[in-house]
Parts: sequence; C-alpha cells; structure tokens
Amino acid sequence: MKIGELARIANCTPDTIRFYEKEGLLPQAGRTETNYRTYSETHIKRLRFIRNCRELDMTHDEVRVLLDASDARAANCCTINALIDEHIDHVGARIDELVRLRDQLTALRKKCRGEQAVDTCGIMQELISKKTPKPRAKKSHLG
Repeated sequence: MKIGELARIANCTPDTIRFYEKEGLLPQAGRTETNYRTYSETHIKRLRFIRNCRELDMTHDEVRVLLDASDARAANCCTINALIDEHIDHVGARIDELVRLRDQLTALRKKCRGEQAVDTCGIMQELISKKTPKPRAKKSHLG
C-alpha cells in the first residue's frame, strides 16, 4: 500500500509516518520503480503500536525500548513492566504538578472578586508584584 492508505488506516498523516521512519521507530518502506513508498501489514501493526504508545504519552525513547524488547523477542517482560511502572510514576508526578498549578490559579483568582479597573485588579497586582521564582531544571522521566 502507499503512504496515504497507511496514514488513513492508522489515523495519522503521511508526515507522521515519514517522521517515525526518520526516527528509526518505523522500518523504511520499500520503493516502487517510480520511487513511491510501499508499506505492508508489518508497517500497519508497528505504526499502530507506536501511535498507541504515543496516546499513552510515552516518549520516543520509551517506545524504542518497547520495540527493541519486541524485536529481540526478549525472554520475559521485566523491562516492559519496569518501563510502564516508571511511566506511571512520571504521570503521577505530572498530576501532582497540575494539582499544584490549579491550586495556585485558584488562589490567584481569589485576588479579584469583582469588576474594577485593570490597574487595581488583584490578579494583575499579584502577577506584577510577586517575586519570580528561579527556573526549574527540566526533568526527564527516562533515565
């Protein structure tokens, strides 16, 4: 099949397929005599796998670990279980961060109860006067 049909089957764009090929997550397609990419059932299965992992917000590196385990036909699924456990922990940490963010926004919203001039708005005053925190280092959840 051609790239457009694969994209339709996997509910993605041809650019997504090309990107996954470039990243090494999806095997390179064969080529016709006229240089069109051709895909097989193997591509469909692998692309669905990748897309389902991405729906679970897994990084490309995490997807790669799972694909490597599958490709190597690992003797057991310990690596897979450990990766999912780590991802669950990461998602929990993100949820905690979002709850803190919601609480901060709720407290900020309470700074202004009525309609008033913008220059006397409690929200605006808080955002102007509050000391800016130091930037936090970006954390990677894949070691």
